[in-house]
Amino acid sequence: MRNLDKSISINGLTLKNRLVMPPMATSSANDGEVSQRILDYYDKKTKGGYIGLVITEHSYIDIQGMANPKQMSVAKDSDIKGLKQLVNIIHNNGSKAFTQINHAGSMARGTGLPTVSASNTIPITMKESNIEIPEELSKEQIQYIVKRFADAARRVKLAGFDGVEIHSAHAYLLNQFYSPITNHRTDEYTGTTLEGRLRIHKEVIEAVRSEVGEDFPIALRLGGCDYMAGGSTIKDSIKASQMLESYGVDILDITGGINRYMIPWNKEPGYFSDMTEHIMEKVSIPVILTGGITNAMDAEKLLQLNKADLIGVGRAILKDDSWAKMQWNKIMQILVSIIQVFVELRYNKSGDEYYLRKCGNDL
Repeated sequence: MRNLDKSISINGLTLKNRLVMPPMATSSANDGEVSQRILDYYDKKTKGGYIGLVITEHSYIDIQGMANPKQMSVAKDSDIKGLKQLVNIIHNNGSKAFTQINHAGSMARGTGLPTVSASNTIPITMKESNIEIPEELSKEQIQYIVKRFADAARRVKLAGFDGVEIHSAHAYLLNQFYSPITNHRTDEYTGTTLEGRLRIHKEVIEAVRSEVGEDFPIALRLGGCDYMAGGSTIKDSIKASQMLESYGVDILDITGGINRYMIPWNKEPGYFSDMTEHIMEKVSIPVILTGGITNAMDAEKLLQLNKADLIGVGRAILKDDSWAKMQWNKIMQILVSIIQVFVELRYNKSGDEYYLRKCGNDL
């Protein structure tokens, strides 16, 4: 394995390998605060430090953007104490850590407040859910949300995390601005142009950068394609990635949009690579690929094929606390077996010493 175990540097931060644990909601917070159950969960998942980067679950930046009553919060300064406990566990286990910050928009639940979105429409995937039609955000409300993202990022840095990830995927608020399915605006945030659909992203990125400084990595999770009629396209995802890089993002984490986490007709490992393989050709910042990857050999293959710079493994790690350890042990066993074969060939009378030396260097 000459790719998965390679280190990578991102705006001054060095990750020891290319394996990422993507954000996955535990829905285990107590009134937004980090609970013991959350601490235990991340402790189990990161034991041994086999994962290069852990991106902790989406945390709400404002109570109106809370996805569910058990979601973690980064909405107030008192949240920093619990976040410090969380990042210390991950660091002590040997991994780097980002926190994902989010506003749920029309996907908000249990807030007691009206839901809001780019427009007064809901994602196609939710039209059978009997949810309320959201209010269209005013420009003043948009600026309030931009500031709330920046404030949340400040708390993430103060807590000791190595970076922050802005959530713009899976039909949440920023994704609702990006997708023409949910953005019917006609002002400067218009859904008719990519510049308009990404205007709030630019403002959020710039505001976050102003709070955290130039040397703090900012990732953005982009729901690049909706995989449905009238939605964002793979072509959009490529151009959007270039624009987001120009806005100051350090890492792109590519996934689904209004379709959320899956592509129903594609079960292949790395099924969002139909976006990332093209994005990789157009940007100079690292790209994370997640989706359907359940073993290290598939991860290695995707890296070798230049489908991504880092590989996220979600459900496999969710199901098995020891997944990362077992996969790295399998990799070591394979490497040892290969080395043994080459050693045996090296001392074989008919072996070609030059060929063996060259192959050995390629390992």
